[in-house]
Amino acid sequence: MPAPHSRPAPSRRQVLFTASAATAAAATPAAAAAAAPAGSAAATPPAHAGATPSPTNGAHRPGPLLEPFPLSAVRLLDSPFLANMRRTCAYLRFVDPDRLLHTFRLNVGLPSAAEPCGGWEAPDVQLRGHTTGHLLSALAQAHAGTGETAYADKARLLVSALAECQRAAPAAGFHRGYLSAFPESVFDQLEAGGKPWAPYYTLHKIMAGLLDQYRLSGNREAFDVLLEMAAWTEARTAPLSRERMQSVLKVEFGGMNDVLVRLHLESGDPVHLRTARRFDHDELYAPLAAGRDELAGRHANTEIAKVVGAVPAYEATGDRRYLDIADTFWTTVVRHHSYAIGGNSNQELFGPPDEIASRLSEVTCENCNSYNMLKLGRDLFRHDPERTEYLDHYEWTLYNQMLAEQDPDSAHGFVTYYTGLWAGSRREPKGGLGSAPGSYSGDYDNFSCDHGTGLETHTKFADTVYFRTPGTRRPALHVNLFVPSEVCWDDLGVTLRQDTDMPTGDRTRLTVTGGEARFALRIRVPGWLAAGDGRAGLTVNGRRTGGRLEPGTYTTVTRHWRTGDRVELVLPRVPVWRPAPDNPQVKAVSYGPLVLAGAYGDTPLTTLPAVRPDTLRRTPGEPTRFTAVADGRRIPLRPFHEIHHQRYNVYWSVTPPSPTAGDVARYPLDEGHGTSVADRTGTFGDGSLAGGAT
Repeated sequence: MPAPHSRPAPSRRQVLFTASAATAAAATPAAAAAAAPAGSAAATPPAHAGATPSPTNGAHRPGPLLEPFPLSAVRLLDSPFLANMRRTCAYLRFVDPDRLLHTFRLNVGLPSAAEPCGGWEAPDVQLRGHTTGHLLSALAQAHAGTGETAYADKARLLVSALAECQRAAPAAGFHRGYLSAFPESVFDQLEAGGKPWAPYYTLHKIMAGLLDQYRLSGNREAFDVLLEMAAWTEARTAPLSRERMQSVLKVEFGGMNDVLVRLHLESGDPVHLRTARRFDHDELYAPLAAGRDELAGRHANTEIAKVVGAVPAYEATGDRRYLDIADTFWTTVVRHHSYAIGGNSNQELFGPPDEIASRLSEVTCENCNSYNMLKLGRDLFRHDPERTEYLDHYEWTLYNQMLAEQDPDSAHGFVTYYTGLWAGSRREPKGGLGSAPGSYSGDYDNFSCDHGTGLETHTKFADTVYFRTPGTRRPALHVNLFVPSEVCWDDLGVTLRQDTDMPTGDRTRLTVTGGEARFALRIRVPGWLAAGDGRAGLTVNGRRTGGRLEPGTYTTVTRHWRTGDRVELVLPRVPVWRPAPDNPQVKAVSYGPLVLAGAYGDTPLTTLPAVRPDTLRRTPGEPTRFTAVADGRRIPLRPFHEIHHQRYNVYWSVTPPSPTAGDVARYPLDEGHGTSVADRTGTFGDGSLAGGAT
């Protein structure tokens, strides 16, 4: 382990840091708690976001038009989503916190006899500690989503151990409030112009996990630890010039701006917002604010995480520029940098816009990217609910990448790092292909960022199924996703249950199962709807209502709802062949929100198979399974999220149609007199009749 720092004679940098730390502590609600002895009663909780001061520029805070239901108000019912969540929750109950705490404890000189972890959590890997933050978030979400106290109890033990490490930091030679599994000297290297592996990225994960513990599980100790970390961040960054700080931001820093702004919205403390805005990266934000796409060559998840913080920054400041940056980025990535399954990046990098067919490999679509893109799109939609494109992409990516990243045969919900899209890619347990790009994670030996985001993804499927309008003056409930679930709207005393056979079938049924109230029920009509199909429609208590369903809208029913009221929606679909933007002869096929992939078993592929789209046929008795002729033989096609442990193919080569026969020259002989004739195509000059013809 690294030797604990001995404190050298104070430098100018340290004097500045100490002065900033004192100022930060005095300005934050953490001051009283930090001044109290370890183990003493916590300070009074800070004001809730609803009581926060006005934005710093004096503008009215622009709250979202929609708000999510708390995770505790939504319960998933049997479906692939619930099955994935159960596997991840089994891992949360299994994982040993002491193994993840091992490097935290050693870093501050506390004893640990735990076995070290592997992968990015190994004692010699500089990113160690990040998974602990993801674990805190996942435990909070699992507690909220199931109501089971085991997850909150485990998290309390974890948070208390982290608090002990934080209290031990000064004795180990670190500044007060510092909490990490690696020494603070890494930040000295960073500020001196070095390129250490993402120290702020790791701190962000820990801070975000602590905030989730406070918000979702009511863990006050987690909030106290977080406030100390925020004060340390303020003290660390305050002495840096703007130029030096912008240099620091060239190294991946996760969503530091995001967690600090959200902390500000929770606490009302303006210092947190001030610290957060130091993490606005001009090199990325400036071209986006001007509407320019300069993403080519940039590390995708580094940039996505930076932009996730822009929407809460808009909410905190009222500065419309933040919202424009977020919207420009989302629109650019989704429309010009995304693959058929909704993900983005090749070898973790953005390419030139609209290069898709030319950028296929086994290391496309890092799963962390989509985890963050869904967070961004979700926040943007809440400010612009009429733009259902946000939710269309959310649903598409949720089915085809997020649901698919987990191994259904794994008791602990192991996930892949990439989702490869080159012909013959596969997702395989570690025992099969070892460290191949499509290998699934394990319990302890190959931690990565995607292992961490996977813990969060599969414990929060319920967070976007339903939204509501704030307050109860004009209540409206938005049904965004067709996921079997039940939502309790406590403010109105109403419970709504959704039973659906989607994505296999095309129907969803919403039933009021308890209470009565008047509100608008708004149900998303997805962009993939086959609008011309006469089966599409909506009924209330068995009676057809409303007009034609329009793809990319919400259909609304407003009435006084009573127990037993039932709404049924039919959303038919047809297969659609979707060309790659850089090569119209390379296509993927979808059926509603599901991308279909060819199942190739153990057959290797060296190039994209040549498919005949006209041979696509549904498999009898299988509503979402098809076959098509490719390279001269009939291939089974299944929803992409169902294909595991075998080779698959998503993009196909399609032979261009033969050109229709056309006239080279046309002499209609309709002049009516003489011997001269004219070519109507204009290709050739006039001709003359010969041999006495007239």
